[in-house]
Amino acid sequence: MPHKITLTGSATGPLREYDRYVAFDMREKGSPSAPKGLKKSTFISYTVFVSKKAFNKTGLTKKSIMHEKILIQGEPTLDIPIDECPGEVGMICFQITVLPNKNDKEKNESDTKKEPTQEASAPSQAQKNTEPTKQAEEQAPVSQPVAKEEKKNAETVQTEAKETPVKEKKAEPKPKTLPNQPKGTQDLLSFDDIIVSEAFLNTRPNPEKTQKVIDFVKRTGRLDEPLTIEKGSNVLKDGYRRYVVAKTVKIDKVPVMYEYQK
Repeated sequence: MPHKITLTGSATGPLREYDRYVAFDMREKGSPSAPKGLKKSTFISYTVFVSKKAFNKTGLTKKSIMHEKILIQGEPTLDIPIDECPGEVGMICFQITVLPNKNDKEKNESDTKKEPTQEASAPSQAQKNTEPTKQAEEQAPVSQPVAKEEKKNAETVQTEAKETPVKEKKAEPKPKTLPNQPKGTQDLLSFDDIIVSEAFLNTRPNPEKTQKVIDFVKRTGRLDEPLTIEKGSNVLKDGYRRYVVAKTVKIDKVPVMYEYQK
């Protein structure tokens, strides 16, 4: 298994740049105590090798690396030439991290403590929003009579609108009926203007039915039904029996209804 090493501290020497990597020296102190019977470990010097890409991501410079505290994680190596590795142990860096300084850490902690105090002293946005709402609620009763008056006026307008009579639809004109004439009569036509075809003239209406119509005319003074006449030509289309009755009792104006030419 590979040997893992973790170093913390600052560079003890200047940054050295090579083609694809940079190198710097660090020292790591051993544990303050050792198992019984063994000697305490002393300082060990390391030469750390970091790729330029990883080093540039940290934002470190040749000057800042001498006083910034950094964390190095990597593996030991013995394959680096001595002129490039003045330390006792060479170290291939897999990860480099800049640790916060003690002063920066204390400053951040003090800022964190101040924030709750400021939040407690400053009125919250919710409280600010609540105050106008309370003022509006206090002023609301003053405007209630006005609102009630407007509501009352609106109800009055609605009541008047309901009471306004709806205009009745105009009744469709009924067919004009002539007074004292049979139902369906459209006009009174002179008896002499009616033209009777040969087909009617060659027929003889039933005498009994004809007599009933004559009796009706004597009682009422009019025919019981109008004659059907072709509009424009005045040719008799139906009602020949009543035509005969009108001729018999000598009716000058005969009630007619029109049939239009097809």
